[in-house]
Amino acid sequence: MSPMLVDSHCHLDFLDFDDEVDDVVARARAAGVGTMVSISTHLSRFDGVRAVAERFEDVWCTVGVHPHYAGEEGVDGPDRLVEMAAHPRVVGIGESGLDYYYDRSPRDRQQVSFRAHIAAARETGLPLVVHARDADEDTADILRDEMGKGAFTGVMHCFSSGRGLAEAALELGMYVSFSGILTFKNAQELREIARDVPENRLLVETDAPFLAPAPNRGKRNEPSFVVHTAETLANVKGMTARDLQRCTTDNFFRLFSRAERHKSP
Repeated sequence: MSPMLVDSHCHLDFLDFDDEVDDVVARARAAGVGTMVSISTHLSRFDGVRAVAERFEDVWCTVGVHPHYAGEEGVDGPDRLVEMAAHPRVVGIGESGLDYYYDRSPRDRQQVSFRAHIAAARETGLPLVVHARDADEDTADILRDEMGKGAFTGVMHCFSSGRGLAEAALELGMYVSFSGILTFKNAQELREIARDVPENRLLVETDAPFLAPAPNRGKRNEPSFVVHTAETLANVKGMTARDLQRCTTDNFFRLFSRAERHKSP
């Protein structure tokens, strides 16, 4: 069986893909993307996220509240997340975390909701999907503090933060996922960080419909485009494309252990 790629983070329920989901998934499969995870950003919209995952055997989902919406929908404890995560298509908790760049929700509410998501990840054993932007220090401090209360697993999604946060996450046993940002001309510092992430902690993603990689920058992103990020990451790591595919796919199924492997497209 030839290796495949996994898009570990996309948003197939977004209106950007309305009425096109079948075609988007078909293009991903044709490009060699054998698994996709559609990520929850609102609990109030979880039914739509779950419906996409139920529709395709190679699409899974998560449950959680993005920090942008922590003021409106943030959770104070893990119970509701744990209950919703019992669905067999749910493979992770999040995305949650801290976003001090846009500050669309009060920072204290972001932090409370983030800790509740960590508690849910700890209770369910599912990996936490972490969003961090302009909040490196607080993100690292909360992750360290919560890890001291009991182990959990997780991934720093769409990593674009500083080296210190990457090193803190790795020290805690977490994974680091790179998006199309890695292909941008001005992302040399990020490529240097990616170069130093151990091969057994790497993931790739699109964050579609956002952040399309070169040569598609400026277009609507979709899971098939993850091949371009993977090519760049392979070059950065000095790996063959095939080895990078195998490595990141094995890492994905190790971390997202509820997801099941399917044959390569």
